[in-house]
Amino acid sequence: MNLESRKFIVAGIFIFFSIVLLVRLYNIQVKDDSYKDLADSNYIHKKTTYPARGLIFDTNSRLLVDNQPVYDLMVIPRNVKKEMDTTKFCNLFNISRKDFVENLSKAKKYSSRKQSIFLKQISPVMFGKAQEYLYLFPGFFTQVRTIRSYHTRSAPHIYGYLGEVNQRKLEQDEYYDLGDYIGQSGVEKSYEKDLRGIKGEKYVTVDAYNREKESYQDGANDVPAEQGKNLQLTIDIDLQEYAEKLMANKIGSVVAIDPSNGEILTMVSSPSYDPSLLTGRARGENMRMLNNDKLKRQLNRCITATYPPGSTLKPFVALIGLQEGVINKNSYIHCGGGFSYGSGSMVRCSHGHPSCSNIYCAIEQSCNPYFCEVFKRSIVNSKYENEEASLQQWINYLEEFGLGKSLKIGLPGMVKGNMPSVAYYNKIHNNEYWHWKWATIISLSIGQGEFAVTPMHLANSISILANRGEYHYPHLVKNAKQPESKKVSIDKRHFDTIADAMEQVMLSGTGRGSAVEGLSICGKTGTAQNPHGDDHSIFISFAPKINPKIAIAAIIENSGYGSTYAAPISTLMIEKYLNDTISRAGKVREKRMLEADLINKEEK
Repeated sequence: MNLESRKFIVAGIFIFFSIVLLVRLYNIQVKDDSYKDLADSNYIHKKTTYPARGLIFDTNSRLLVDNQPVYDLMVIPRNVKKEMDTTKFCNLFNISRKDFVENLSKAKKYSSRKQSIFLKQISPVMFGKAQEYLYLFPGFFTQVRTIRSYHTRSAPHIYGYLGEVNQRKLEQDEYYDLGDYIGQSGVEKSYEKDLRGIKGEKYVTVDAYNREKESYQDGANDVPAEQGKNLQLTIDIDLQEYAEKLMANKIGSVVAIDPSNGEILTMVSSPSYDPSLLTGRARGENMRMLNNDKLKRQLNRCITATYPPGSTLKPFVALIGLQEGVINKNSYIHCGGGFSYGSGSMVRCSHGHPSCSNIYCAIEQSCNPYFCEVFKRSIVNSKYENEEASLQQWINYLEEFGLGKSLKIGLPGMVKGNMPSVAYYNKIHNNEYWHWKWATIISLSIGQGEFAVTPMHLANSISILANRGEYHYPHLVKNAKQPESKKVSIDKRHFDTIADAMEQVMLSGTGRGSAVEGLSICGKTGTAQNPHGDDHSIFISFAPKINPKIAIAAIIENSGYGSTYAAPISTLMIEKYLNDTISRAGKVREKRMLEADLINKEEK
C-alpha cells in the first residue's frame, strides 16, 4: 500500500468519527431537551433524597431506635441573587445578617455549585412559612431528612450518636456531603455503612419565582433512595432497663452474656445519659454539657475503664493450678492469716478462717495464702526450663480466656487492658532474669499488680468458665458473622470442680448474702484496690450451674467489698432474667440497691 492510499484511509477514519461526534452533539443539544434542562439549574432542581436510617431492635424485636423527620434549609450559592432582600430573608428565618453572611460563606467554601445546608433542623412552623415565601429567594430550597428518635432512655452507650460529617470524611468518602450526619460512636459508628442506606435523586421543575411546580419528566430521571438496613441487637432491653435502675447513682458497669452463644444481654455503664440529648437542634449545647460533666457520663466504662480483677481472678488461678498438676481439688494449704515471702513480707488473708483442705474451701473463703501458694507452685514448676517459661505459660492460659485482648464485640473503642508479660518484668528489672522471681510478682496471684481488665473482659472470661471452656465470641449484633467457637486448653473436669466451688461461695461463702432460693448461682466476690479512694466492689457469676443461661460481671467503684453492692446487683439481675420476677427476699435487697446513692454519699 502506497503513501497516498494510507492518507485516504486515515482521513476517512477521522471523518467517520467526526460525523458520529457531531450527530451525538446534535441529539444532546438540539433534539433531546432533557440534558439541556438538567444542566439549567434555574429551571430544573436536583434534590437529594435522603434514605431513612435503618431501625434498631433488641433481641426480642422490640423497637429501640427509629427516625423522625426534620427540615433543613439548603442553598446552591451560585444561584443566590446579589440583589436579594437579605433583611426580609433574615426576619423570615430569625437569624442575624452576620449569621447569613457566615453561613453563605461556608456554603461557598464547600462548593458554589453543589447544595449544602444553610440552616439545619428548622421548626415545622418555620418550614411552613419558608414554603410560602421561598420563591422570593432563588438558590434556597427546603430539604426533608430524618434524625434519630428513641423509644427508651436506656443503652445510649450501645447505640452511640450521630454528628455532622467532618472534612476528613468528606474527602475520604464521596457518599457524604457537607452537613450530612454520620455515626460517631456505638453501633451507629460500627455499622454506619449498613444503617445509612443509599441516597436518591429527585428532579423537579421550578417557576421564575423558584417555586416547585412538578416532577421533571414524571420522575423518569429520579433515583429512589434505599432505606438503611435494620439492626437487631442481642440486648434484652427489659434486663438492660432493670440493670440501669439498680445502677442509678452509682459509678461502674455491669455486663451480662449468654454463655451458650456469646450474645451480650446487657451492657450498662453508669452514670448514664438520655440518648435524645444528642439529637435535634440542642445537640451541640448538650454535647458540651456532657463533655464537661465531671462524672463522665459519655464514657462507656464497660469497654474503656480498666481495673485490677482482684479476687475474681482466683477461680482462673485455681484452674491453671489444676491443669498444671501443682494441686488437686483436695490439696491442703495452710493459711495462718497470711502468706510469707521474702524478708518478712506477707500477703495477709482478708478475714479469719480455718486453713483450707481443698479448693472448694479456698474459693468459698477467698483465701489469699492458698492462691499465693498455688501461684508459687505454678511458677516454680519443674515442667519448665525456668520461671520465665512457666510464667509465660501461666499468661498464655489467661489469654485463652480473652484477658489482655481487644474483644471485637461490635463497638469501637474497646481497650485491651493490661496483661503482665515476661518482657515487661525483664525490662523493669534491668533485663537480668535473676532480678525477679515468683515472689517479686506474687500480687498477680490475687488479681493485683500489673493486671488491668475491663468489665467486658471479666464477663467474657466468666462466660467461658460457665461454658466449661468453650469460647463463643461476645457480640452485640444478632446474625453478625462471628469466628467459630473454640475451646481453651484446660480439661473440662477442672471447670466442673471450679463451678462446684463457686456454688459454695453462694451457699456458705462470701456471696451467701446474695443467694437466690431455688437458683443454683455460681459466683466469686472480689475487692479491687483503688489508690484514689475506697476499694471497688467486684462480682462475677453465672447461673444455673448446669447449662448456664447468663453470666455477669459487675464492678461498682468506691463501694468496698464485692458482697456489698456488686453481688446483690448481679444476683437480682439473674433472678429477674431467669424467673422474670423478684422474690420477697430479693425485694429487700432490691430496695437497698435502688435507694443506694454512692455518688452523693459524701454530701449526706
